[in-house]
Amino acid sequence: MSEETVSPKGKEYLSGWTPWRIKRYWFYGLVTVAALVIPWIRIEGNHLFLLSFDKLKLHLMFIQFDMQELYLMPFLLMILFIGIFGITVLGGRVFCGWMCPQTIFRVVYRDLIETKLLGLRKRIKNKQQEPDYSKPENKIKRVVALLIWTGLAFIAAADLMWYFVPPEDFLTYIQNPMEHTVLMGAIIIIVLFLVYDVIFLQENFCIYVCPYSRIQSVLYDEDTVMAIYNPNRGGEIYNENKEKLFTKQKDLLAVNSHAECTTCESCVTVCPTHIDIRKGLQLECINCLECVDACTEVMGKLGKPTLVEWSSEKETLFQKGKTHYLRPKIIGYAAILIIVSVILAMMGSKKEYMLLNINKENRLYSITTNNEGKTQVDNAYTFLLQNTLNEDHDYYFDVIAPAGMEGKIKIAEPEKPFKVKPGVVKKKVVVLYTDELLVNDDRKDTVIPITIKAYAVDAKDKVVVIRHSTFTFPRADMLK
Repeated sequence: MSEETVSPKGKEYLSGWTPWRIKRYWFYGLVTVAALVIPWIRIEGNHLFLLSFDKLKLHLMFIQFDMQELYLMPFLLMILFIGIFGITVLGGRVFCGWMCPQTIFRVVYRDLIETKLLGLRKRIKNKQQEPDYSKPENKIKRVVALLIWTGLAFIAAADLMWYFVPPEDFLTYIQNPMEHTVLMGAIIIIVLFLVYDVIFLQENFCIYVCPYSRIQSVLYDEDTVMAIYNPNRGGEIYNENKEKLFTKQKDLLAVNSHAECTTCESCVTVCPTHIDIRKGLQLECINCLECVDACTEVMGKLGKPTLVEWSSEKETLFQKGKTHYLRPKIIGYAAILIIVSVILAMMGSKKEYMLLNINKENRLYSITTNNEGKTQVDNAYTFLLQNTLNEDHDYYFDVIAPAGMEGKIKIAEPEKPFKVKPGVVKKKVVVLYTDELLVNDDRKDTVIPITIKAYAVDAKDKVVVIRHSTFTFPRADMLK
């Protein structure tokens, strides 16, 4: 339909209209920038998010956790999956059409490289017709497209690795590739997959490989918002067996004189997964809303609203009223997300800046006579201490005895603070002693509960760990 044939009402209808495709492009840009920038954001050496396979650390919200603290990971995965499922219940496969890397990569390759830059495809609105690669000029263009995408795939692979290898270390490692073969091998494998997936597998990944499409029908309800054809206005194009009834408007009008579908099939030719939205709900639909744009433009020129809407079956098909967005199922998903997030925040706030494990030696105690002629009881322990910060610290500890025994259990070894480097497990033999009569029991040894308060001498307010242990005091006859 030419510009001249557009009715005044159609021009008014389309004025100020912005296609969903353009909005998606802008959103893709924001997602891409965020994905590239997030790995570089650091505060005091800690990343916004980093699961470091290299240093066996988890960085979350600028707090660094050791691998022994990976009890947080299940909560992160729960937030991820519950969030995606909740989005699916609310807006269908909007994740696939708007956030999935597969979709974004395909749009970059097909719409930007093949169509805009190289002209292999004549129109963005026609995604059904593949370029004729038998032509010599198209063969050259396809090689150029392959090279451009391969370069972009290397950037995408590097960006993915930055979430597992700190980017500041990554840039150093790739300068010596032979010393970091696992990293380089991972990058090459990712690049090869992206080239095969985006150029050759294409949307077949969404249709046949991705498991997400298989669970969408379980999550959907009649209020789920999706790209949906309105047969009440447009007319039934397919029968109950999904067999096509009409290919021409005149045949459709002969059966249904009120049918508004022009059978132009713009919604079909623009679909990246090669489906006909007029057939009804299909697992191949990724909610990219290209069909909504196509029908909006065609029907808008006629001064009519689109026949393909981003709406729900309740509102468009069954016409039971407005879509209920804030319904019990959505509230349930939101409540679960809030609960899991609160638990994650509470557990994350208990971050320990040092890890300490105290093991008592097999020998319960030793009895000696000290320089003052007093009987001394020694208990020996093995401290395993790890500094989870990024700088060296000097550590020491205090012994807190029960009420009535304060100050009577003292430290024999070590006599002064000791240094621990970041990420290193320090093994330290610790000896506690007493030269006073703590308990006078003729029948048995007495196990006295004690508290060990370990801390960084130069950061005592921040780095403090409390552990509970015991001090064994011998029976009275052992002291004679």
